[in-house]
Amino acid sequence: MSSVQEVFSSFNDYLTTDQDIREEIRNSVRILEQTAREIITLLQAIHQREGLKQVPTICQKSKEKFESVKASYADLAGKFPLQHYYRFHDHWRFVTQRLIFLAALTTYIESDTLITREETAKLFGIEVEKGSGFILDLEDYLHGVLLLSNELSRLAVNSVTSGDYERPLKISSFLGEINTGFRLLNLKNDSLRKKFDSLKYDIKKVEEVVYDISIRGLMPERKIIKKELT
Repeated sequence: MSSVQEVFSSFNDYLTTDQDIREEIRNSVRILEQTAREIITLLQAIHQREGLKQVPTICQKSKEKFESVKASYADLAGKFPLQHYYRFHDHWRFVTQRLIFLAALTTYIESDTLITREETAKLFGIEVEKGSGFILDLEDYLHGVLLLSNELSRLAVNSVTSGDYERPLKISSFLGEINTGFRLLNLKNDSLRKKFDSLKYDIKKVEEVVYDISIRGLMPERKIIKKELT
């Protein structure tokens, strides 16, 4: 029969190993966070007056940064036994959600489409199916998509300032589709439900921009009609 000291000694070994693993994970996550900041800095250029004209260049630079993201996730996956993924998940959850948002923003400004979970996982060099390796958690993906709405509502406002009156209409339609998609889900996660509520406010903000464009007679369709009449 083990003595009390032996019992607690084994606990100490376990805790020491666990702390070492977590420190290694934190080091890898810091690199991911730094790369995320660099991508954010790149993408902020779209809010400048001439930024939207530089979208191809901005997106290309963003995609190049995601090569570093892929390498960082490969490094992170080697820091712990993958069957313990959810035991350590909190360490990289938030930076992953932010990177999903950045991937979604890059894809949207390039093609006006929503990046899928599978496409995001491929961009990160990770998996979707549980048991197949380091995975892209579904709730993390949904959080990242919801982060997109706030940035697009800001883009709608700045587009008008730059004289692009068509983009707010596209953003309004896109966010409406995302809203419809989320309404199909049974959201039991409190955090996701709160983020979904923020989507409604972002949609309202964009709708106000579209309404303002409409009453000022700046709708692209109206311009076309006027030209045809003349």
